[in-house]
This record gives sequence, C-alpha cells and structure tokens, in this order.
Amino acid sequence: MVRTVCLFPTDGEPAPLSGSVIFLTDAVAVNGIRLSAPMNQPSPVGNRLLAALPSGDRDRIVPDLQIVPLRLREVLHKSGEPVRHVYFPDGGFLSIVTVLEDGRMVEVATVGREGAVGMAAGLDGLPVSSASMVQGEHETCYRMAAGAYRREMDRRGAFYELLTRYAQALVGVIMQSTACNAVHSVEQRLARWLLMAQDRMGGDGFPLTQEFVAMMLGANRPTVTVVAGTLQKAGLITYHRGHLTILDREELESASCECYRAATKLLKAVTSPPRSVSE
Repeated sequence: MVRTVCLFPTDGEPAPLSGSVIFLTDAVAVNGIRLSAPMNQPSPVGNRLLAALPSGDRDRIVPDLQIVPLRLREVLHKSGEPVRHVYFPDGGFLSIVTVLEDGRMVEVATVGREGAVGMAAGLDGLPVSSASMVQGEHETCYRMAAGAYRREMDRRGAFYELLTRYAQALVGVIMQSTACNAVHSVEQRLARWLLMAQDRMGGDGFPLTQEFVAMMLGANRPTVTVVAGTLQKAGLITYHRGHLTILDREELESASCECYRAATKLLKAVTSPPRSVSE
C-alpha cells in the first residue's frame, strides 16, 4: 500500500498547477511522521514552492521533509542564532521580524503558503539578525534541516532556481514594506496587514491582539486602538476579545495602500508560468 499526496497550490478552490495535478507518492510517512490523509485519498498540499518543483526534484527532497504543526506565537528562529531548519508553510502564516536592543520587534515580512522562512540556512551556521514567529496557526508545515537545504541548493538545480527567485521577491516585499512604513498612514498599513493575513489564513476571522499588531507595525498601542476602532465603525472589521473578523474586504482594499497589491504581485510571479515575449 502507498499513500498518495496531491500537490498543488490552493487559492480559494484548489486548482492544478500549469494545467496538471501533481502527485507525490510516499510509502506511509515522511521521516517517520504519518500523513493525515486516509490511505488512497489524495490530500492537497498548499505550499506553492514545493508544488512548483519538477517531479524529480520534488521526489528527491521528500525524505528530507518533516511535517510539523505551527503553533501561535511559536518562535521558529531566534535573532543571534544560526538557522537549523527551513520551514515551508502549508497554511497559516509567519512573521519575519527585526529585534531591537530593548526586545521590541517590528515585522519586515509576512510569509505563508507562497513561501518559506529560514533561507539563511544557506549561510552554513552563521547567526542571523532577524527572527521568525508564528502568527497564524496551522496543523501542517514542511520542515527541512539546514544541512539538507544546503545540499539541495548546492545542486544548482530547479530547487535552487525557485528558492533564489523567491528570495529576490521577498527582498522586494521587504523594500516595499520599508517604504510603506515611512510614507503611509497607520490605517493604510493596518489594512494592508489584515489583507495579507486573510490571504494566508484562507478565512475571514483569526486571533489577533492590538498589542501584537502595534508591535508588528512599529506603532504604539493607543494609535492602533484608535485606527482599529475607525475601521470597525466603518463596518470593515469587527474585533472582540482578541479575535478579528474582516466584514468588507473590498472596502478594506480601498482603505489599504498600493503596497498590498505590489507585494502580492511580486510573490505570485515566483511560481507563475513565464510569459512569452509576445504577450
């Protein structure tokens, strides 16, 4: 008996990548961890980087992937320490943050099923200046040890090319975020952040505290309280006891800034089929 897992990106309704459904066959488990789908029943895997790999490359790295859950507020990488694992989220989302001397953190990027965190594992044991933590829970995330990641990158094959494209896009997202924090209002930045969180959670509601949002946006809590109250009075969101629900996405997009669209476009291009010169 074998267990068959269907790999394809999920954006609303699951859709095959490039017109075909990608299947990954494994004999019961990955690194000793059982897959959750019943025998002979395909289970969608949402990480778009893994789904975009050619079958040969994908099959080769399967033994190096361990399935782990993402727990709210869990710190996956700490500032000043080497990266030991690379994480490919299947759902939920993570924040890459800059940690200041006084312990405060400011988010520089949000990562979900479109990407990965821990690519600094390629630095071969050198400490990193950023940290990453879970902001949206999910039961499935694919974890690869740093050594396996470096070996695969050293092949200079499809995995290397895909992760390099993603790294370039992520730098663009971070640059966009830097500009956003400098020139756009807290209301615009909060709307952008909420849209990105909704995209990655795949639902309208998720746990969120104003204190945590203030920390992520680099704003003070009273300011976030006022701005969130404004969005709530306008009927865009509702917030109660640490749980936020988006009520009107269209209006929230209008309240956001260009940075949401720019960042989304950069990330989608990583795994989109290349366009011909004539298009």
